[in-house]
Amino acid sequence: MTIIFSLFLLSLLVVTALAMIRTTNLFVAAMLMSIFSLLMAANFFILDAADVALTEAAVGAGVTTVIFLSALRLTSQHERGPLASRRWIAKIVVVVTTMLLLYGTFDKPRLGDPNAPVHLYVAPYYLENTEALMGFPNVVTAVLSSFRGYDTLGEVFVVFIAAVGVMFILDARQGKGPEYEMPEAGLKHHLIPRAVGALLIPFMLLFGLYVQFHGEYGPGGGFQAGAIIATAFILYALLEGEKTALNAFSRNAQMVLIVCGSSLYGAVGVICMLKGGTFLDYSVLLDDPVAGRQAGIIIIELGVGMAVCGALLSIFHAFAARRPMVANR
Repeated sequence: MTIIFSLFLLSLLVVTALAMIRTTNLFVAAMLMSIFSLLMAANFFILDAADVALTEAAVGAGVTTVIFLSALRLTSQHERGPLASRRWIAKIVVVVTTMLLLYGTFDKPRLGDPNAPVHLYVAPYYLENTEALMGFPNVVTAVLSSFRGYDTLGEVFVVFIAAVGVMFILDARQGKGPEYEMPEAGLKHHLIPRAVGALLIPFMLLFGLYVQFHGEYGPGGGFQAGAIIATAFILYALLEGEKTALNAFSRNAQMVLIVCGSSLYGAVGVICMLKGGTFLDYSVLLDDPVAGRQAGIIIIELGVGMAVCGALLSIFHAFAARRPMVANR
């Protein structure tokens, strides 16, 4: 039954992707991308990748869709026709890429194969030692926060750089000047969005906090929690308007959240060194090494959540505050 449902989802993904390519209406394309992300999230759940599914649903189907729609305000609604002389180049690139991807799947191990390379190297060590070393059962959180903590630290700073880059590109200086507008009404005058939003926002915030502080024992962590909490604030901005949302959570507060979140992660590593350990060796934080690792992971996951939440909100408001420069057609 699972295989049949997986094939059904795969078919929907192909249909959605083809429809996305064929449409010239950018609004329709954005909605199709949101549907594509939801289908991918369902696929991840079927593959038991609940952490990735939460991120895909919150970021891909939620935040990214809103950011695309905000960006769409700055341009025309319909795609300009591509130059006929360049169409064949695009088609060749797509065909060659598709053939390479298909060729790459020929040597791919069978799904669930215990002898697949991924199961023969470091993965057995993680599975066997996570609970003894970390004191909690979630291997995914242990890998992201501890075993490959350097990589996750790099990802946090990538998020930070992305937010700063968008701010520079859009020159989002507190929403002031003739290039910016501060919509006040939002969608609260519509009954259904107002009622649904008032019902969902408190539960989204509560669920985000649950995901943040329960990531050691279930799907979740800082990335997922930051995206979910940011989605709640974005929904509030859509309902109440940009001005009201920024009065509740200003751009300065968002940037402070990004900087403090990124710095908190690095500060934990420095403290570990000052206490005689190596960078991000949480075991030296407390007398009990297991308790020290737990404390370190909780703190750095909090930093990740802060950085992700602040970055997503900053990117959204940078787009939302801009005045449309081209009328939709």
